[in-house]
Amino acid sequence: MKTEIDAAVIGSGPNGLVAAILLAKAGYSVQVFERGVRAGGGARTEELTLPGFRHDVCSAIHPMAMASPAFAEFDLSRHGLEWIHPEFCLAHPLDGGRAAILERSLEKTLERFDHSTARAYRRLFAPLIPRCRDLLSDLLGPPSLPRHPLTAAYFGLHALPSALAAARAWFSDEGARALLAGNAAHAVLPLDTPISTNAIGLMLMLVGHAEGWPLAKGGSESIIQALVAELQSHGGSVVTDHPVRSLSDVPSSRVLLFDTSPKAMAEIAGERLPSRYADRLKRFRHGPGVFKIDYALSEPVPWIAEECRRAATVHLGGGLDEIVRAESEVGAGLHPQQPFVLAAQQSLFDPTRAPEGRHTFWCYCHVPPSSTVDMTDRIEAQIERFAPGFRDCVLARRTMNCADYEQYNPNLIGGDIVGGSTDWRQLLTRPTFSLRPHETPNPDFFLCSASTPPGAGVHGMCGWWAAKAALRRL
Repeated sequence: MKTEIDAAVIGSGPNGLVAAILLAKAGYSVQVFERGVRAGGGARTEELTLPGFRHDVCSAIHPMAMASPAFAEFDLSRHGLEWIHPEFCLAHPLDGGRAAILERSLEKTLERFDHSTARAYRRLFAPLIPRCRDLLSDLLGPPSLPRHPLTAAYFGLHALPSALAAARAWFSDEGARALLAGNAAHAVLPLDTPISTNAIGLMLMLVGHAEGWPLAKGGSESIIQALVAELQSHGGSVVTDHPVRSLSDVPSSRVLLFDTSPKAMAEIAGERLPSRYADRLKRFRHGPGVFKIDYALSEPVPWIAEECRRAATVHLGGGLDEIVRAESEVGAGLHPQQPFVLAAQQSLFDPTRAPEGRHTFWCYCHVPPSSTVDMTDRIEAQIERFAPGFRDCVLARRTMNCADYEQYNPNLIGGDIVGGSTDWRQLLTRPTFSLRPHETPNPDFFLCSASTPPGAGVHGMCGWWAAKAALRRL
């Protein structure tokens, strides 16, 4: 471990691997160091319940991977990565047996809304869909002047209000309101929070129409396997089962990239970072956590709304007001009696996930930071509400609370799966206020985790921008 290399990367999540690939492609010697026995960070797939049932441990559905400029540069299909696109991007069941549906087709999505809502929805998304990749090239990066100012301004003006205010002002149809609220809840913030909630909700819906919401065949780990293979094809390597607690645990290198939480970077780097900067990293704010359940099922989830069987992603939480209440309670440190539940049913579209005739089901809800409260009964009550008889299908279940997630991956502090609070202040100051947020006062150290722009998601763009900065240093 004493051989000097050009670049070392701590952490083998998608961001760390993307950063390593860019450096290796440029001809530099690169090693990635991972504490786990397999690479992956939040993108791993394991048999968590019964033999033959393969569950995504954290990330499951990957709309941002399809839209990622970083992934677009790599031909990951040559390493076996195959994307599966369900018929519908998203289903959101409502009381009364109907469901709101987000389809790739804008026109088919509009057919389910009332006239005034369809007109408002078209006016909102129609100008953006053909310009989605231009917009994302501006949004998926550090703060800067946009290269597509008119498109960015159009999106930005619509993103300013909170998701709650926007849903009430724009849409009269409860289905459209629920779609926006459910997507905005991915921000893990109360839905009356301005800018952040609506920006994230609109971005996810836009990507659904422009690119789709796919899953990786064989599990999210297939993405990692393809990235590792791409890295190895350029001479880089991954060292697993190798915790890094201090700089002495990695070989000397010209540049060092941290796919870690800001706090972990400060602790590992020690005196190699100025104390004031390290203190700011340690004060980085993390948000709520999650409580997750993985199920092995004897049959598919028995949804009342037939459309739910045609989508891999299902949002469970009733209409706008109920979702607002649930996320507000989490923000206030409470555990909702009716939580908003995010679910995925990959085995309906990928037979590699379960034995023949059997199925997997993946779901979680938001909870206060570091919660150890068992939310199983509350989550299953929400599922039964829209799929009566669900419990009769359960062969086995495995739960993970906030403490379990932090033990599984120390980056997930307090169970926070989005790399830090995404309120508007920290959305613009990840991890500190800087026009070059992936760089540090030590010119040889770079941060490339989801705690830097553009934030959470399997897109690799945090690693992309950190590698660009490291290449300038090299």
